[in-house]
Order: sequence, then structure tokens, then C-alpha cells
Amino acid sequence: MAVSYKRLWKILIDKDMKKSDLEREAHLTHYSLSKLTKGQDVSTDVLYKICSTLGCDINDIIEFVDDEVEQ
Repeated sequence: MAVSYKRLWKILIDKDMKKSDLEREAHLTHYSLSKLTKGQDVSTDVLYKICSTLGCDINDIIEFVDDEVEQ
């Protein structure tokens, strides 16, 4: 299983936000944002900050997909 952040990127588009806006408003490190962009695992603290900033639930920003589907 892999984690997909496509839902997060869609929310940012819907809110007319850039990744740098999210980084600043959610007080994320550039490293954490880079990991999200690459589809890598991040801490639950990072996910919590994003959800709090965007006013959404964790299911709104991530989904689990089969590794084969993601490739």
C-alpha cells in the first residue's frame, strides 16, 4: 500500500493556494512539503497541521492506493 496526496493537491487548487502558501500557513518545514510532493510518508503531526489549516479531515487529504495502481 502507498499513500497518495492527490486529494490534498486538489484542495489546494480549489482554495487557490500554492504549496508555498500551505507551507507558510501550516508552519511546515520545506523538507516535510518536499516529502509530500514526492508521495513519501510524513508524520501525523504534519497531517494534523495541514488538516487544521485547511479545515478538513485526514480522509480529505490522503488515500491509500495499491502500489501497482500508483505506478
